[in-house]
Amino acid sequence: MKIGTIIIINGTSSSGKTSIVHTLQDLLPEPALEAGLDKFLWMMPKQYLERPLWDEVLGLASSAGETGHKLVSAMHVAIAGLSKAGWNVIADHVLVEPAWLKECVSIFSEMPAYLIGVQCPLNVLEEREHSRKNRTLGQARLQFPLIHKDKIYDLKVDTSISNPDECARQIMVRLDDPPLAFSQLRQML
Repeated sequence: MKIGTIIIINGTSSSGKTSIVHTLQDLLPEPALEAGLDKFLWMMPKQYLERPLWDEVLGLASSAGETGHKLVSAMHVAIAGLSKAGWNVIADHVLVEPAWLKECVSIFSEMPAYLIGVQCPLNVLEEREHSRKNRTLGQARLQFPLIHKDKIYDLKVDTSISNPDECARQIMVRLDDPPLAFSQLRQML
């Protein structure tokens, strides 16, 4: 069985990751499962999605509690398992915890896994947070200094200058060449 391609899309809250994921799913010639952080968060029991238990999961969105680490670790293992079962996987992520990056490198560095960075200026992120009704204000500001720190990407896209379709098409072009980011990060860590 052919192992599936993994695309990890890393960026702050409100950077446009979900829109890129859905556009990629529509454009890719083969099916790709969406298995990112939001999907896994919504698997949690309802009481964990509200304070005070939320702090045990992702706290202020720039660090995680014990339950959050356990959930994200399970997500990484699940993504690898789906790929090994032959599925292409696209996952939105918010790699703010150094342990999460190290775990991704450990799991994905020998797999066909791409790491894509979604960039956007802070003022645009905050404007998006304010205009959306389903966002916690301040998440992007907390995540902004952490999200791309110590990362190497196969590709960076900027959602302040490119729409989701353009970003997805840039990613598709990058998929023509083998992934490098996770193996390069493995040598650094």
